[in-house]
Amino acid sequence: MKTDNQKAWFLVLPVLILVAFSAVIPLMTVVNYSVQDTFGNNQFFWAGLAWFEDMLQSERMWNALGRQIVFSGIILAIEVPLGIFVALNMPKKGFWASFCLVLISLPLLIPWNVVGTIWQIFGRVDIGLLGYTLDALGIDYNYTQGFYAAWATVIAMDVWHWTSLVALLAYAGLQSIPDAYYQAAKIDQASRWAVFRYIELPKMRGVLTIAILLRFMDSFKIYTEPFVLTGGGPGNATTFLSIDLVKMALGQFDLGPAAAFSLMYFLVIMVISYVFYIVMTNLDKEEGGK
Repeated sequence: MKTDNQKAWFLVLPVLILVAFSAVIPLMTVVNYSVQDTFGNNQFFWAGLAWFEDMLQSERMWNALGRQIVFSGIILAIEVPLGIFVALNMPKKGFWASFCLVLISLPLLIPWNVVGTIWQIFGRVDIGLLGYTLDALGIDYNYTQGFYAAWATVIAMDVWHWTSLVALLAYAGLQSIPDAYYQAAKIDQASRWAVFRYIELPKMRGVLTIAILLRFMDSFKIYTEPFVLTGGGPGNATTFLSIDLVKMALGQFDLGPAAAFSLMYFLVIMVISYVFYIVMTNLDKEEGGK
């Protein structure tokens, strides 16, 4: 009689302990704060679901959520097509392929706070190349005071920082396509659009699903770059959910509302990501069944 060896669980145990300390225990702490109120001195009072009700009725939270959704939608609409375009035009083999891969990966290696600092200097009218050039052209540009200038700068910064990720994933999908597919398309005299539509895009669909999910989740949690660049301003123009949450928790020390806010924030990300995943995998199955 064969018996199962359970010793393999000891190999998984360190991972379970690490996840417990890095994720589960902090999450339980947030849940605890979300149903209680405190006035300091480590004294807590039961509040039930009051903080969740307050957040659902908070115009501040809904405004921040609206800004966040618009931001994520804009950067996905820009970065995904742009990343695909870059991947399609990169060399496939040889020295220049390796050179382009290294070059395009450089923005991903820069820490988030450094990215914000780079664009903060880059956009300044007095010493920044972007700000000085636009000012010389007679364009009124000031990302610290202008609503549209602040949004344009934050979006440009994110596109510069993260389009490389989409491009690299799309490039990996393209590299998996056998040369025979292109040879058959050439024999059939297929147009460039037909090659992209029926050969390249289906092969990239899996990696693009990963790219869209990663970029959505990351853009929906963005904090460091816009905080360093604009501080959430001018006014509340670039105060996204994460920035508003930090202001509530650390700036105002409203731990109960901030904890409820963070759990709702987490739930929104999980639900939208799950919907994205289901829709895109269903599309993939439909394409595969044809």
